[in-house]
Amino acid sequence: MNTVKRWLVIPIAIAILLGTAKVSFGQQITVSPGSQPIQVSGTSGGNQKDNGCAGYISTSPNHVVQVTEDADLRFVLQGAGQPALLIRSSTGQNFCVPADSYSGGKVEIPGRWRKGTYSVYVGDRANGHHSYTLLISQSQ
Repeated sequence: MNTVKRWLVIPIAIAILLGTAKVSFGQQITVSPGSQPIQVSGTSGGNQKDNGCAGYISTSPNHVVQVTEDADLRFVLQGAGQPALLIRSSTGQNFCVPADSYSGGKVEIPGRWRKGTYSVYVGDRANGHHSYTLLISQSQ
């Protein structure tokens, strides 16, 4: 009977671990009209090859941005290596800009952003992993 009790511990422990595990889907950010600029940081790159301009990205977004109302926004990425900023809308539209040799690792994507959810990936075209800072502000 003791053997049966010991073997029950393993499946129960696995069930508890799986039930309490959290899947990382990126840092959640909400942008509302009149909100202050938001600055976040992280590490660029990942193990998934993006066939667009972003190079290597993580399998889940670095950040998830919820835009509560249509707004003029500016996304500014500053990072080392060969950073690229990829923003995917919930409708499947991609916005991607890589840093060039003249920008010093700075990428900007300004524009009119419709209400909705956007997945933000910070890639690295050389498959590196570097610290970055992302600033999201409302354009005037």
